[in-house]
Amino acid sequence: MLSLIQKIFGDPVKKEITKLQKIVDQINKIEVDLQNKTDQEIKDLPNVLKQRLSKGETLDELLPEAFATVKNVCRRLCGTKIKVFSQEEEWNMIPYDVQIIGAIVLHKGKIAEMKTGEGKTLVSTMPVFLNALEEKGVHVVTVNDFLAQRDAQWMKAIFEFLGMTVGIITHDLPPSERKAAYNCDITYATNNELGFDFLRDSMAQSLDQMVQRSLHFAIVDEVDSILIDEARTPLIISQPAEESTNKYLEYSRLISSLEENLHFNIDEKQKTAVLSEEGIAKMESLLGVNNIFTDKGITEVHHIEQALRAKACYEKDVDYVVKDGEVIIVDEFTGRLMPGRRYSEGLHQAIEAKEGVKIRRESKTMATITFQNYFRMYQKLAGMTGTALTEAEEFAKIYALEVLPIPTHKEVIRQDHADLIFKNEKGKFQAIAKVVQEKYEKGQPVLIGTISIDKSEKLSQILQNSNIPHSVLNAKHHAKEAEIIAKAGQKKAVTIATNMAGRGTDIKLGEEVSSLGGLCIIGSERHESRRIDNQLRGRSGRQGDSGESQFFVSLDDPLMRLFGSERLQKIMSTLKVPSDMPIESKMVSGTIESAQKKVEGRNFDIRKHLVEFDDVTNRHREIIAKRRRKILENEDLHSDILKMIENIALEIVQINTSGKIHQWDKKELYETVSTIHKNDQKFNLEIIKDLENRKEIENIIIEFLQNSLEEKILAIGSKEKFAEIERFILLKTIDALWPEHINDMSHLREVVSLRGFAQRDPLMEFKQEGFTRFKKLLAQIEDEALRALFSIKIEITLPQEKKVTKNIITNENQIENSLLENFQSSDESSVMPNERIKVDNSQIKNMSKVGRNESCPCGSGKKFKKCCGK
Repeated sequence: MLSLIQKIFGDPVKKEITKLQKIVDQINKIEVDLQNKTDQEIKDLPNVLKQRLSKGETLDELLPEAFATVKNVCRRLCGTKIKVFSQEEEWNMIPYDVQIIGAIVLHKGKIAEMKTGEGKTLVSTMPVFLNALEEKGVHVVTVNDFLAQRDAQWMKAIFEFLGMTVGIITHDLPPSERKAAYNCDITYATNNELGFDFLRDSMAQSLDQMVQRSLHFAIVDEVDSILIDEARTPLIISQPAEESTNKYLEYSRLISSLEENLHFNIDEKQKTAVLSEEGIAKMESLLGVNNIFTDKGITEVHHIEQALRAKACYEKDVDYVVKDGEVIIVDEFTGRLMPGRRYSEGLHQAIEAKEGVKIRRESKTMATITFQNYFRMYQKLAGMTGTALTEAEEFAKIYALEVLPIPTHKEVIRQDHADLIFKNEKGKFQAIAKVVQEKYEKGQPVLIGTISIDKSEKLSQILQNSNIPHSVLNAKHHAKEAEIIAKAGQKKAVTIATNMAGRGTDIKLGEEVSSLGGLCIIGSERHESRRIDNQLRGRSGRQGDSGESQFFVSLDDPLMRLFGSERLQKIMSTLKVPSDMPIESKMVSGTIESAQKKVEGRNFDIRKHLVEFDDVTNRHREIIAKRRRKILENEDLHSDILKMIENIALEIVQINTSGKIHQWDKKELYETVSTIHKNDQKFNLEIIKDLENRKEIENIIIEFLQNSLEEKILAIGSKEKFAEIERFILLKTIDALWPEHINDMSHLREVVSLRGFAQRDPLMEFKQEGFTRFKKLLAQIEDEALRALFSIKIEITLPQEKKVTKNIITNENQIENSLLENFQSSDESSVMPNERIKVDNSQIKNMSKVGRNESCPCGSGKKFKKCCGK
């Protein structure tokens, strides 16, 4: 069908490339003219372009000249020594036409699919320079710190020639330097650092603590890895919860006596384990309880099943490693370690108990965001990778990003052989060792791709037994990644690598290697994603180099086992096929591709499901962030406080005056107002006892609270000082209640997931209940903030240095405790709620004119003779 459409309407990709080639021709023509200019004239061009931009020209209009400028700078740099880390490399890069096409695609906010070795790092410099002219900051996103530093150091020569600043964000960079790096014209950083900096900014207590600018334009390198593979795991900043860790040790010990298929069942596809009826009975016996659900509760049953899951579904050196007494997760797609990341809901603690390392307490989420929602906040987003077309639908639906394949500079001549299928893993590994031995003796370099650390080490042992020298590149040796992968194309080199396979690092062929057949890629099994397999293949055959690739598959590989190879296994057993004898079968190849498509579809659904639910919480996050920003920017909040008083007065009246007049609970109404602020002389039950108009009662409450607030400002003697107190209390209230809402929404998501069994849409239920809970949160923020504001303590220093303390009703809630804990050591120059606040002499003089039986002007609610008039 596709070929028929292309015959009728033409290939849309080819049409687009032809259209872009016309712009490339224009760029090349301009660049020829630039060759006649002096270095200084070229260095002056960015300012010229900025001036034109300020006068109304668009970036699209400036594109040909801007891109030509970058290409010309590349030409001028040729022969220059560029220092990358501790080594010097000679610059020899001038963008090819296909690279310029890729650069135009990036500027247009699309994904450029460019094969490995096509020079994506250089491609990015052109749209980066063009968009940096707007002086709003451009982010270049990489998958790890090494690539961020390498690419920045490498490309900095271009940008600095053009007078632009370059910043690099790495894991160990202090906050002050982070802010400086973000304020540069161009910033190189990893997706994790960008995301966590955003979350930390969302918790900042002042604008000075915030490091990021607004998110303007980002180019994401290895965009499939960052926006697809890592998108299932949200970023979370948490703090330890108050919970005992002994239960994890106990449950880990007890579940060791359970047997699979008798006491529990495993779902390998979902990586879950569930107790059977026999398993529940066994646990009840071991724990000495009659009913595990009633005696221990749902939460404890959950922890028991997490201990079971840790034992049965999570494997050391596959899903995680134990390093320096710590369980560190291994990224299932890249094979890289993810220090700092932890499994949620008690699973990480269960694994720690299983491995006998120190158990850290479960965490309480303080801030969280998914990569989907973080990167969708950029005004413009683009990406580049060697493999994106298989996930084009997801990029379009989640990120509104179009994928455009870019032609290679030289034709790919790599030979991709058909898969070889073996009866079992043992036979497959023996066959791989035999092929590697042949290639090694011939001198042809070999790169073997594995899907786990465990498999890479098994293969390594087999090669050692065969006396084949080799290097191993997995999460345990990630520090030497670049060094190992750089040598993988040398004569007689044999390298075993997990899926990361040095992404972002070119494998250059050594002398004579091309004549030996180039780099040979061996896949030790098919990954669940076709894209990952294509990435491995793409390590060979760069820039027209010779090369070959082949996958070795066994019928007990996870992908085959989970998606149906029983029939073929029976056939091979019946025919008594030797374990190390391969077969080539279109049926098996079709089964593999079908299985991969199923997994890709399932994973897409998981990520789509995640972002649909996170969109709900993200809307809440945006509203809270806007409120925090207003507080941090020192905007006038007093009008907001007065509005809060109106809202809470309305709410109190509505709650206590429902039904007919004789049913109104005015005593409760009075007591509720008194919990916010009490002054019986100005507001008491007698004042409202005979009132029958709701609006009138409401106005009396509003007037009472607003006047009391003004009295408090008068007592402090400075509106500015009180404004700082208002800002502080509002910020602390939001920061105390928002994490509770995040955790509440997380719990709600678990609850609504079960409602699908009742034919109710879990997402719709989540949206509706989430909206109700968010309205409750906003009301609670107002309520808590007002109570804290009316509960601040004020010390007034009299002229004779006699101190008189006004103990206004203190609040025992979390906010008040936070205020007392944080500011009991404040000095007199601080402006905080629990400080000593000096009142000017005029205020003291005013006090002397107050009658002894009148209310004290300080707002305490006491008579003057029993307060400041003592």
